[in-house]
Amino acid sequence: MNTRPFGRVGWPVAPLGYGMWGLANWSGTDEQAVGDALEAAVAADVTFFDTAWGYGRGASERILGQLVRAHPERRLYTATKLPPRNLQWPSRREFTLDDCFPPDHIREYAEKSLENLGLPRIDLLQFHVWEDGWARDERWQRAMDDLRREGLITAVGVSVNRWEPWNCLDTLRTGAVDAVQVIYNVFDQAPEDELFPLCQQLGVAVIARVPFDEGSLAGQLRADSSFPGGDFRRIYFGPENLGPTVARVDALGAALPADRSLAETALRFAISHPAVHTAIPGMRRPSHVRANVDAVERGALAPPDIALLRGHRWDRTPAPWSL
Repeated sequence: MNTRPFGRVGWPVAPLGYGMWGLANWSGTDEQAVGDALEAAVAADVTFFDTAWGYGRGASERILGQLVRAHPERRLYTATKLPPRNLQWPSRREFTLDDCFPPDHIREYAEKSLENLGLPRIDLLQFHVWEDGWARDERWQRAMDDLRREGLITAVGVSVNRWEPWNCLDTLRTGAVDAVQVIYNVFDQAPEDELFPLCQQLGVAVIARVPFDEGSLAGQLRADSSFPGGDFRRIYFGPENLGPTVARVDALGAALPADRSLAETALRFAISHPAVHTAIPGMRRPSHVRANVDAVERGALAPPDIALLRGHRWDRTPAPWSL
């Protein structure tokens, strides 16, 4: 795969990255298949891997650390996320920085993540939730600057709450953030309005997460789909969201050319915007890796395809089930 410079940081990253949430928090995960998928990704020149302490309380970080140590000949970029101190996802307007990311907590969990990874440095350390009201509180900036000066991290990022791409704009203007991770897919196109133009202006890298809308845009959802307890999708695709999502997926599928799969279209849409540096679908099987690599290698969608998908934008607001 071709690479793109990762914003002002400049790392050469493939447009297909690897999201590691599903390796520790979704049902039906097979450890051997996961290991094979990760190896297939490295062999296909995937270079950017995104995890978090919150994915299995460090379990996913340990998987990533093993992978990086097993491939000293490859430059694999590691991204992880600090959990909020109150362990509440997403954050809410009334939460303060002290509730979520006081300086001692930032230091503590940066060190925990380094221990889980078994690596001397984290390439990108991100805040796993964010409120733009914290932007001008210099305590988080000083804490991250200290970690950077000590060589424990290279870059700083924020992961924006679902359906709130506006909730980091002032933070980006501080100049203290190198990357933003945001939900961006055929349904969730709102980052294009304000966030992407600002990122392009400032040289902030964009990581597009959930390109398949937790699986619906990969064709994995039906009207009778159900998930076991403990699987996030049981909440996300509950009664309030399952029916409307299936209806929209069916309408989108009917609008696509006969030779174009839903999954391929969704992933290529996510990497077509020039502000996006990498998209990070979850890939728990080697077949997922092969399909996604094939899609990305076909490149950006043509303008008529993008125009068609514009009609399937779905603007939503956070709900108790949306996490």
